[in-house]
Amino acid sequence: MRIGLVGVGRIGAFHAATLKGLPAVDQVVVADADANRAELVAKDLGIEFAPDVDALLASRLDGFVIAAATSAHADLLARGVAAGIPTFCEKPIAHDLADTQRVVELVEASDVPVHIGFQRRFDAGYQAAAAQVRSGELGFVHHIRANTNDAFPPPREYIPTSGGFFRDCTVHDFDIIRFVTGREVVSVYATGANRGEPFFGEYGDVDAAAALLTLDDSTFVSVSGTRYNAAGHDVRMEVLGSLGSVAVGLDEHTALRSAEAGVTFPGGEPHATFMDRFRPAYVAELTAFTEVVAGTREVPCTVRDALQAFRIADACELSRHENRVVSLEEIAR
Repeated sequence: MRIGLVGVGRIGAFHAATLKGLPAVDQVVVADADANRAELVAKDLGIEFAPDVDALLASRLDGFVIAAATSAHADLLARGVAAGIPTFCEKPIAHDLADTQRVVELVEASDVPVHIGFQRRFDAGYQAAAAQVRSGELGFVHHIRANTNDAFPPPREYIPTSGGFFRDCTVHDFDIIRFVTGREVVSVYATGANRGEPFFGEYGDVDAAAALLTLDDSTFVSVSGTRYNAAGHDVRMEVLGSLGSVAVGLDEHTALRSAEAGVTFPGGEPHATFMDRFRPAYVAELTAFTEVVAGTREVPCTVRDALQAFRIADACELSRHENRVVSLEEIAR
């Protein structure tokens, strides 16, 4: 099959290389707002490039991958749907809730499959935890702890377009909580602080945050994260049940050390970036997209899944600003 990709920044170039290596993919064509950058990436990977998105969409694509800047997602999704091309889009769908809802309505009114990129759903650890929760092996789940700790902060220029900490960073936790538990969030209480570089605060953002979520079965979920974790990129989840507990992301590469004498676990090199941590998941995710394109698999992460995660993030942002518990019913469906 022939897959087109728009946006060849860090994650886009990574996706292009991954797609090139998939058995189902015969050709990869890339485009970018900077045509010269697209040409350079194409030459480096030995793939094709298109001078712009119009040319890309007109090049007989079987599938369309969106890895461009967030501000372009909504328009590109609409163009993929209008062209009738199965589309994969990195999160988020759009910059705000209103545009997200508009795109969801557009996609759901069509018969074009659209797969949103929440790669943790394809991580073996999260999939194993989900299976144990749903089989009843853990009994009833009473608490979940989830964290996303980045090893280093993004550049200053990224923050004004990021959507804020909850929409950009912990939105992955919000999605995977729904995936692992099969439940919905009914209320949130969130807070945050600017502990590092002042530019986060200058844009009304935070670089450390925490939230307490309550699920519709009364499970409590604590979510925390930071932009400053020099020990390494640390993404984990602990699922605590009445019959047993399980941890995701607890292995030799966990960016955590024990203070107890004689304990040497974990002893491996910590992950430096999210691409190190989730490399196999990204391959599995794009493999799944090729199956969607081929018509042999249903979309594994829909636009409505993305909308639900965005609603939770919006609720957390409102809670942080107003210092109160926010019901998800307050956030437009």
